[in-house]
Amino acid sequence: MWRGKKVAVIFPTYNEKDSIRAATLEYFESRLADEVIVVNNNAAPGTSEEIRGTGAREIFESRQGYGHALLRGIDECDADLIVLSEPDGTFSGNDLIKLLAYSDDIPVVFGTRTAREFIWDGANMGWFLRWGNWAVAKMTELLFNTTILTDMGCTHRLFQREAMLLIRPHLTIGGSHFGPQLLMEVVAHKIPFVEIPVNYRRRVGHSSVTGDFGKAFLLGLQMIALVLQYRFGLCRRNRTVWQGELSIQQQLAALGRSAHQPAPDLSPEPVSAKRES
Repeated sequence: MWRGKKVAVIFPTYNEKDSIRAATLEYFESRLADEVIVVNNNAAPGTSEEIRGTGAREIFESRQGYGHALLRGIDECDADLIVLSEPDGTFSGNDLIKLLAYSDDIPVVFGTRTAREFIWDGANMGWFLRWGNWAVAKMTELLFNTTILTDMGCTHRLFQREAMLLIRPHLTIGGSHFGPQLLMEVVAHKIPFVEIPVNYRRRVGHSSVTGDFGKAFLLGLQMIALVLQYRFGLCRRNRTVWQGELSIQQQLAALGRSAHQPAPDLSPEPVSAKRES
């Protein structure tokens, strides 16, 4: 719980049997996560047994892909603050407080793994991944005149529920480049966001995407293509722009009157003049 708001962490899992239990418990130990939702995306045998007893809620998504798994988790989540993370040991549950602190002022908080001081020894953040993610992020920042971006592929993120509901109808990618689409939809909807450095640790086990140079290179090309599609209007554009505050009509509706009704007179009644004798 954070300032009276329910906090949920969503883990997509495929090949994280050896790390998912510790990752789940680490988020619960922060005493900030009310719920951890684990989306079993045709995960390795034994994954469910590792999850059992942690307090996490396990759900299943048979359509293979990072995006499919996260979308299922998002659709099953009713929390006020939705945190996306990874159960592979790379992200720290202790960073949850950073994301939550910024959520008081900003509806979307992105993590970045490119700050050198937060990259742990053995983390899979060599020159290609680090500078590749930085370059695509800077391209996006330049093309869309966004706030500072330094990491296009960081998967540790927080969304206020209202922001997630706004972009959810436009989220369509089921594969690994779902993460960049999340970012692009935030930009397209003009939702305020901020990027903060998060710890990035050595992965437990082997990544099926970033652990393979060829797959990582292909993912980078998909990111670039996606950004260009949004920039040149190749993605659908009927979006509701983020308002941030209630509109006048919504405020009036909350007060139980229409926009055509006069506002009540709240000025103090005049004080009667004292009669002279």
